Amino acid sequence: MLSLNRLLFHLVLWAISGVSAVQNIKVQGADYVNNVTSDRFQIIGIAYQPGGSAGFIAGSGVDPLSNGTFCLRDAALMQRLGVNTIRVYNLDPFLNHDLCASIFNAVGIYMLLDVNSPLPNESLNPDDLTSSYNSAYLNRIFAVVEAFKNFPNTLGFFGGNEVMQKPGTEGEVPPYLRAVTRDLKNYIAKHSSRNIPVGYAAADVREILAESFAYLSCDIDGSSSDESRIDFFGLNSYSWCGGDATFQTAGYDILVQMFGNTTIPIFFSEYGCNKVKPRVFDEVQALYGPNMTSVMSGGIVYEYVQEFNEYGLVDLHDNGTAVIRVDYDNLQKQYNELDIKQLESGNLSATTLKSPRCSGGLITGASFSKSFRIPSLPSGGQSLIDNGIKNPNNGKLVSVRETVVPTEVYGSNGGLINNLEIEPLPEDRSNVPTGADTSGATTTTASGTSTGSKAESTGGAGNLRMNVILECVTLMILALRVV
Repeated sequence: MLSLNRLLFHLVLWAISGVSAVQNIKVQGADYVNNVTSDRFQIIGIAYQPGGSAGFIAGSGVDPLSNGTFCLRDAALMQRLGVNTIRVYNLDPFLNHDLCASIFNAVGIYMLLDVNSPLPNESLNPDDLTSSYNSAYLNRIFAVVEAFKNFPNTLGFFGGNEVMQKPGTEGEVPPYLRAVTRDLKNYIAKHSSRNIPVGYAAADVREILAESFAYLSCDIDGSSSDESRIDFFGLNSYSWCGGDATFQTAGYDILVQMFGNTTIPIFFSEYGCNKVKPRVFDEVQALYGPNMTSVMSGGIVYEYVQEFNEYGLVDLHDNGTAVIRVDYDNLQKQYNELDIKQLESGNLSATTLKSPRCSGGLITGASFSKSFRIPSLPSGGQSLIDNGIKNPNNGKLVSVRETVVPTEVYGSNGGLINNLEIEPLPEDRSNVPTGADTSGATTTTASGTSTGSKAESTGGAGNLRMNVILECVTLMILALRVV
């Protein structure tokens, strides 16, 4: 009986202290695929940059993923909303992000991370490419890789965002974007235990959009191991505006035609026009409908926090309280209509596609670069790749002990949301829309889900561990009785 009791004791310890992790997502042809289940992964995402550009100030000790209390609050609201991915733009790679990343991991939410920032030497300058592409810049972007490479919910890195957004940049910028992609992928291959995709987020400048995609996604010399080729392509698109917009008037039909032969995942890296308020998000049904899922891999709504540009779903206050906006409710209703099982269905033909060989024939625009001569590494760059950056800040998963949100959160009707908390999920699951209604009812279940919603039956990892604890205690009592 002593050995049985010892075994039960260790089981209880596991149940109390275990750390769950989501499954890695990989790029396979034109799809994102769960590395274990082989289910297709569609991005149901939201841009997350509390404070906007002011949310990242060098030396302040603060960035969007540095405050565990705020991340707990926001993860709980995102879990109810139904998102499975966040995009974070500006990060300090030398801060501790362990708790925030672990919280989002626990609720099945992945992270797409921009490696650049608005600070000097931390992004490419389209007007001064040769000077801005230097070893200090590489040290910055490699530091972001080091900070997030160990988190299983790191979905990928954006090597650039809207670097080509004005006329004249399409001539010299493209080779440098491929150089940054090459450098990031080579660094990841050398210093990460797993492959992490690297991509680009393009502005919706239709005059150069097709060329941007073709240039960045082809294989130089036809080599499938070309490290300068992007692994995914994001499009920041705001063409669907208001409830009167349609698949055709928004130009979605043109995008499907333009990207119909894609060999890598494509998704909206930003979307959600706000010319008509409140936003109704009718485009969600089109984006995740049959006309687009054959080409697109979902999208990221801009944005979580209400800023001066008025794209937010949630108002955040300095004291930590949050107020849900009507836009959040409208988006939640749209997400709840999605057929998740259908979205996760794989497409064998899409996962076996090979990228085309790079050639000038892929580029039809007269002013767009047709040169595939990629800039060499700047001085000191190869040493950084070979030896790694000095004193890297390597993030790691930690146990998420607190699940209850300590700050007050109010619904769009002004009602206090009681007992709001995250519900950790089993490690084989990402977050999905559950039919929850977070419109402001003050009576909620312990998980913060409105009474009677589908989310009550999800049975996350927290419930699993509690069940194990109860079963272990029962077995201990029975064992003692036998003795």
